[in-house]
Amino acid sequence: MPQGTRYPRCGTGQFDHHTKETNVMSTGSPGRGSSPLRFDEMSRTERVMAAVRGEPVDRLPVCFWHHFPADGTGRGLAEATLRFFDEEFDLDIAKMMPDIPYPLPNRSIRKAADWRLVEPIDRDRSRFFAQRTEAVQVLRDELGFETPIIVTLFSPLAEAMYAAYDQDRLLTDMREAPILVHEALSTIAENLRAHIRDVIDAGADGVFFAIQGCSTAIMPETQYREFGRPYDLIALQGAINGWLNVLHVHGERDLMFDQVLDYPVQVLSWSDRLAGPSLREARVITSKCLMGGWHEFGALSNGPEEKILEEAKDALAQTAGRKFILANGCSVPDETDHRWLQYAREVVDELEVDQG
Repeated sequence: MPQGTRYPRCGTGQFDHHTKETNVMSTGSPGRGSSPLRFDEMSRTERVMAAVRGEPVDRLPVCFWHHFPADGTGRGLAEATLRFFDEEFDLDIAKMMPDIPYPLPNRSIRKAADWRLVEPIDRDRSRFFAQRTEAVQVLRDELGFETPIIVTLFSPLAEAMYAAYDQDRLLTDMREAPILVHEALSTIAENLRAHIRDVIDAGADGVFFAIQGCSTAIMPETQYREFGRPYDLIALQGAINGWLNVLHVHGERDLMFDQVLDYPVQVLSWSDRLAGPSLREARVITSKCLMGGWHEFGALSNGPEEKILEEAKDALAQTAGRKFILANGCSVPDETDHRWLQYAREVVDELEVDQG
């Protein structure tokens, strides 16, 4: 499809998701070759839900993203989300970006006692709660129920890492003032649990829960088990009613992947081509739906087209197209030329999904 072409918006009556038939190759018994199955084209929700469950899909579900300039309003965030995920690229998931930040200023914790500044959020008065919830409501009104909506949130430890003046500040306070750090993390976790519950009640299908610090390049496993994992799990209690909760393990190397495999989420996301493990390796150790396949700083953001296609085909081969969502490992740079993203979206329609 030419650059700048608008895909039909889901849920507006402009496109009937059940009128087009898609060929999906079914591999028969050995020696008998393959026979085509015929699928009515799925809605985005049907496609993603089938992928999460490990059921056949008409094509690979696809999503990619970057951050948007924020005007600080829920409606503005919703409109930016609609333009990118729905109108421009016809992606299978509308991922609301974290561009209305948690109300704890970056680099504001300069001494251990400053962790006491972290307080419970008044849900009725907080801009963070109100504007993000409004964004979800606007998205659901515009998209109907044929497109999944997920809300990006950072974990309690990730928010603490942003609030600390620098990484050394946080790590030092973990060692020398652990009670203060634990109290702050507990407060952030409870705030996030309440907010996650609110956005799902407002119409979100789940959260994209981005954890940071889950890497031995930052801290040892024992420290993450003490300061990361417990508060992740508290926050995720708010997502109990979501069917599309994505855990994003952020980092470029030495991820503690085994520390999070039992988290109560349906999908795992990480920079598989940058940090590892590979999709194939991850499939051996978890039955959760996997999300990845494209290097966020590779062809998807820089070209060429051949490499974008190559990575997509390789991801398909690693996962056999089951329990898999094709996506970038993490956000592509905001200045990425959209022609590469346009091509990435187009090639998905050409990939054959084999069913065993």
